[in-house]
Amino acid sequence: MSEERLIPLAEPVLTGRERQYVLECLDSGYVSSAGSFVRRFEEEFAEVVGVAHAVACASGTAALHVALRLAGAGPGTAVAVPAFTFIASANAAHYTGADLLLVDSEPQTWNMNTALLRDEVITRARLGRRIPEVVEIVHVLGHPADLDPLVELRDRFGIRIVEDAAESLGATWTAGPTAGHQVGAVGEFGCFSFNGNKIITSGGGGMIVTDNGELASAARHLTTQAKLPGGGYVHDAVGYNYRLTNIAAALGTAQLECLEDRLTAKRRIAEDYRRELRRVPGIGSAPSATWANPTFWLYSALLDCDGAPDDLVAGLAKAGAVARRLWPPLHQQKPYVTCETLGSEVADRIYHRGVSLPSSADMSAAEQERVIAAVERLLRAS
Repeated sequence: MSEERLIPLAEPVLTGRERQYVLECLDSGYVSSAGSFVRRFEEEFAEVVGVAHAVACASGTAALHVALRLAGAGPGTAVAVPAFTFIASANAAHYTGADLLLVDSEPQTWNMNTALLRDEVITRARLGRRIPEVVEIVHVLGHPADLDPLVELRDRFGIRIVEDAAESLGATWTAGPTAGHQVGAVGEFGCFSFNGNKIITSGGGGMIVTDNGELASAARHLTTQAKLPGGGYVHDAVGYNYRLTNIAAALGTAQLECLEDRLTAKRRIAEDYRRELRRVPGIGSAPSATWANPTFWLYSALLDCDGAPDDLVAGLAKAGAVARRLWPPLHQQKPYVTCETLGSEVADRIYHRGVSLPSSADMSAAEQERVIAAVERLLRAS
């Protein structure tokens, strides 16, 4: 075992032009937010996602913060957020001063139960009660959420949709009104993350995408401290130092060129897990709806009983592989325990039974076989 490398959960794959582009930045001297790679990354990213505009940001959380603010989130407003998501989704909404409504998951994809939210909003509107001004929908773990009920709410009540696609670059809908669209391209805004464990990375960073030119300009303005054009330091709003650096954009540009290879690898890994683990008692398959083509950012599945993920994660660590528990739902996180909730049962079950298995795009077949054999051995012994 000592001669075998530790199999990581999700590590970056740097096999493209990353070194070439970063060295170009160093040679040019443009390593901060000025330089050609920032605009190039934005333009090429927008083309890949299928939108008109992209604005690079310092992080995925920064992208969400700006997008939510421009969508109308702020003091006195409410933002609906899925209960099951990484806490950054809630934090970005909280930064705006808005109140949060935490919505339970649905069991097929683990995303927000948008049909439940739609029915609740219609009921509240009929009774004259407060409804959310914005829905922040998260495409969890690489799987698109069902946006049809949210589009209905947008059409009926003017509710804005902000897509948190941090984990799901390249995922698409294959049926229904959103068929053919990539995640991030349906709402008023889509937001992405390029953290080191994501499908592509810029070392850190994020992106806002939109088809609305005025909103894109407003986002770019806010991410650059709301500084007005010209030589003077004149600012017309409270802005943020949220721009991506040229050197990070160079890395991201090179990674974007390899996106299709990364997606192919992720989906192959998921299919191998699904096929081989089907015979193993005590573990299900990763979510995969017939109307979507997910990316399987992290191959994640539910075990048969509460508490089992801890034992499996510990056992895999001893076998030389990194797995991890899924996130606690937001209503169990200290900053958000007092938020209004709309259901919690499904999100709680996902947390208590869910585990993510090693999913790096460069994981070898032999390494995946080691993981699968260890999972089978541990579950059969439990």
